[in-house]
Amino acid sequence: MTTLARSASLRVGVLASGAGTNLQALLDAVHGREAEVVAVGGDRPGAAALARAEAAGVPTRTFPLADHASREQRDAAIAAWLAERGVEVVVLAGYMAILTPTFLRAFPDRVLNVHPSLLPAFPGIRAIEQAIAYGVRVFGVTVHLVDDGVDTGPILLQDAVVLDDARDVAVVHDALRPIEHRLLPEAVRLLARGAVRRDPDAPRRLLID
Repeated sequence: MTTLARSASLRVGVLASGAGTNLQALLDAVHGREAEVVAVGGDRPGAAALARAEAAGVPTRTFPLADHASREQRDAAIAAWLAERGVEVVVLAGYMAILTPTFLRAFPDRVLNVHPSLLPAFPGIRAIEQAIAYGVRVFGVTVHLVDDGVDTGPILLQDAVVLDDARDVAVVHDALRPIEHRLLPEAVRLLARGAVRRDPDAPRRLLID
C-alpha cells in the first residue's frame, strides 16, 4: 500500500447505515485533530448516523439502491461524491451494504471496516451470534482494510475481551462497543501519520511503523 505523507489532517469519508456510534467515536476522537470527517454517506434515509454528522456540520448524502440501476452504479455514485469532497480514506462505520469492486478501485487500500469478531473467525453478518453459537469465551473486534471478499482484508488492529458463558447478543455487543470506539479512531490516526504499510515478505500482513 502507498503511505500518505501528511502535512494536514487526513480527509475521511464515512459510510454508515444505522445509529452511528462508531461515527460519533470518530467525531469525538479525531475529527478536527489528526483527521477531518468531510463527508458521511449512507444507504438508508433517516439513519441516526446522518443526524450525528449533520449536528457536527459534516455534509451528508444518502444513496438508496432503489435510486440506481445496479449496485455498481450506486457505488460509482458514492465514490464520485466522496472524491468531490477530497476524501482520502473511507471508513465503514456500521455500513450494511457490501461494496463492489467498482468502489474499492476508487480507494485502493484506503477503505477501513470495523467488525465485531476476531477475524478470520466469524466473518460476515451476525458475527456475535456466530461466536455465541460456537461457544467461544473470548470475543473481539477487528479493524481491517476492505478487499473484494467478505471481511477478508488485511488486519490492522484487534483487541478482545473474555466473557465466560456469554449467551446474550446485546450483552456481548455492549462489551465490544467500547473496543470498537477505541480501535477505529486509532486506525485512522495510524493512517493519518502514514504509519501503515504492507509487509514486503507477506503482503497480507500490515506493518505499523
